[in-house]
Parts: sequence; structure tokens; C-alpha cells
Amino acid sequence: MPLLDRLKIDDVVGAIPAHLFCGVWGTLVVPWTNSNATILGQFVGVAMIAVFAFGVSALFWVAIKYSIGARVSAEAELAGLDKAELGLEAYPEFTRS
Repeated sequence: MPLLDRLKIDDVVGAIPAHLFCGVWGTLVVPWTNSNATILGQFVGVAMIAVFAFGVSALFWVAIKYSIGARVSAEAELAGLDKAELGLEAYPEFTRS
């Protein structure tokens, strides 16, 4: 999570460490428990999954961007989406005076 924070990647539920990092590790560790698997084969599998996931995600995000939009207005972003969409603050103890 600190690395993601430094890279300014917003992952509020921790999905990247849980699914990406652990998924890659789980795939690469297979040769230690299965003599039929090779580390090169596992790397190829990880690379193929990465290319597929990136490509499909990019297609969806481009489609969303040009159809309904993927961002809120600057005003709504500054006010906070809780306030802009629901009319109230979800965490009022964190608001700035």
C-alpha cells in the first residue's frame, strides 16, 4: 500500500495487493510444488494474463470515457462525492474548516 500511495494510485479496498501481487506470486510459486510446471511457463502465463487484462480494461475505459464519461466535474470532486451526490458528508470528522 505505501508503494501505491507513492505512485498516487487510489486503491481504497486493497484490491491490487490482494489480487494482483498475490495472484502473480501464487502463479510463480507453482513450480515449487509441481514438477511439471516451469518458471518460464508461469512467467508467460502471467504476461498473457497481464496483456489480456490491460487490453480489455483499456477498451472498457475508453468506451466509458467517450459514452457516459469516467470523471465527475471539478466542482463535485473538490466538494467530495458524498456531498455532491448525497448532500451530506460521510466522514464529517475529516472535513476542513
